Amino acid sequence: MDGTESAPAGPSGAARYHRDLARRNREALLGAARRLFLDLGYDGTSLAKVAAEAGVSRATLFKQFPTKAELFSAMVTTSWAIGDEQAPPVPGDPLAALTTLGTRYADLLTRPGMADLFRIVIAELPRFPELGRTHFDLGKMPFFDSVRDHLLAEQRAGTLRFSDADLVATQFLGMIANYVLWPRMLLLDWDPDAASVARAVEEAALTVHARHATAEGPGPEGAARPGGVSGSS
Repeated sequence: MDGTESAPAGPSGAARYHRDLARRNREALLGAARRLFLDLGYDGTSLAKVAAEAGVSRATLFKQFPTKAELFSAMVTTSWAIGDEQAPPVPGDPLAALTTLGTRYADLLTRPGMADLFRIVIAELPRFPELGRTHFDLGKMPFFDSVRDHLLAEQRAGTLRFSDADLVATQFLGMIANYVLWPRMLLLDWDPDAASVARAVEEAALTVHARHATAEGPGPEGAARPGGVSGSS
């Protein structure tokens, strides 16, 4: 993976070559780290094993990730990342936006290895409490923040009304996670089909919408909401 091919001639070509090589090495290291952390746990995974699995030198690994904690943090961030093409929903139709955000959350929680990642963090927590903080701060919280921020944007647009955006976001995401993730932590054969997951997301979005939509906001099927539903009254 470190490569033996020569860099293209010229300063710009050489710089581009080294950037591409560093990117490929980083992707290989993160992929190897994910496989080994999931197979061997945090304590059982060494940087030497990751370097060997990725096919890079230890020097290359240490250049990108000087410690195992930094490598684990990068792996968690990558595991939770959504594509740049997934732009935030535009405020104005909260039911559609909640369905979009809920679908993205369900997709994250059902990614291959995600349940195993949760299991590793929980199992290693007594010895490595920092893993829980890393998983929470770098994994769950960025997505949670995006949902809370959109709820606030809908409130500013006059389509939703509530007194505690953090609580509404927690309730919304909790309804989804309670169906698509947490049973999987204890039931290895828990594998709802796509239609069932979509229904769980839809019901979560409808529940939040029914509780917090304003009279001015659009309701299901484009109908106007009856007035007065408010979390702050």
